[in-house]
Amino acid sequence: MQAWFLLFLVLLLIGMQAIFVAAEFSLVTIDRRAVEEDAAAGDRRSKGILAGIQTLSTQLSGAQVGITITSLIVGFLAEPAIAQLVLVPLGLTGLPEQTSLAVSIALALLIATAAQMVLGELIPKNAAISQPRRIAALVMPAQRMFTTVFTPLIYVTNGSANWLLRRVGVEPVEELASARSPQELASLVRHSGESGTLPTGTADLIDRTLRFGEHTAEDVMTPRTRVASVQQTAAVAEVLATSRSTGLSRFPVAGADGLDEVVGVVTLRDVLRVPPQERETRRVRTVMSPVPSVPESLHLDDVLPLVRRGNHLVVVVDEYGGTAGIVTLEDLVEELVGEVADEHDKPALRSQRHQDGSWLLSGLLRPEEARELGIPAADDPDYETLAGLVMKEIGRVPIKGDGVTIPGWRLTVHRMEGRRIDTLAAVPEVSS
Repeated sequence: MQAWFLLFLVLLLIGMQAIFVAAEFSLVTIDRRAVEEDAAAGDRRSKGILAGIQTLSTQLSGAQVGITITSLIVGFLAEPAIAQLVLVPLGLTGLPEQTSLAVSIALALLIATAAQMVLGELIPKNAAISQPRRIAALVMPAQRMFTTVFTPLIYVTNGSANWLLRRVGVEPVEELASARSPQELASLVRHSGESGTLPTGTADLIDRTLRFGEHTAEDVMTPRTRVASVQQTAAVAEVLATSRSTGLSRFPVAGADGLDEVVGVVTLRDVLRVPPQERETRRVRTVMSPVPSVPESLHLDDVLPLVRRGNHLVVVVDEYGGTAGIVTLEDLVEELVGEVADEHDKPALRSQRHQDGSWLLSGLLRPEEARELGIPAADDPDYETLAGLVMKEIGRVPIKGDGVTIPGWRLTVHRMEGRRIDTLAAVPEVSS
């Protein structure tokens, strides 16, 4: 009878241990925002859970104290109780008394350990991870009551741990930070998109939005070699001709030093305000507007306010004061939603996959965009595009047919546009 009573106490203690384990895991995995909303709406259980979250360090210390105490008592009671129960059937096997005693102790230790691990640790842990809100509602009243009763012991143990942490330069906190960094949010969004929780298009849009501020003007600008401009001394009619040939509606206005001296911006609307009979004699400088300049390193979060104030074209200046390129409203929008084409745009290749698994890529594709296609192009401060990667590796202005090797891929110059790499062929290497 005594053995059965001790066994009952063991099961009761394992149940208490399960409560502490469940409280520990549910508190660190629960959705705090949802708990705060329900608590604000007056839900009593949510208020109790929120109180535990707000004193997380203390509650976790209390759970650890509870787990330690119950584990010690279980170990003290389980071994003799179980050994006594299995000793009788072992005696019927004809084994010597000493052998039966040794076997019963070993079996008792094995059974107690397995029961404690499965019932007291694994089941409550997995349940709390799977349904943290439901489990927290069940166990937090008992957890908080235990922590209150054992506050002096918890205060000593937690205080000792915090003192040691401060000695090594770590400042303890009482609760987890509820805010998330943009990088953490972007990671959550990508995971949600991959798992199907969010539609792929929505996940991509949110991910691009969160990473928007990481990019600089240099990352999104139209490079100088592709900028269409007009001279300030040109006739207004020349703007109309340039617009017809390029499909563009606004142009940087170059001064005496060419594009290194951008003195303003002229739009098709400015030109159309000029009477037709005056367009051959009026100069562009008389209708242009001021244009802001920004350094290459300026982050897009700081470029965006300039564009929102009506400056739909911003000049990007390099470290030597020369014009590196321009950023337009369309460039910023495309950074958020992807390539945008209107009725005036000429088709621009970014990436095109072939049936054999190879790719035809724009030389202006960024390494991070290549990685999204499965091509492991590395980031490097010396270049911003795949064309820059190839030119750095070759060490000169390339010609058609030149190429470099990156892990698993061969990048070959497919087409040149002057001294600029227009397109690259990316071919997967076949391992021998």
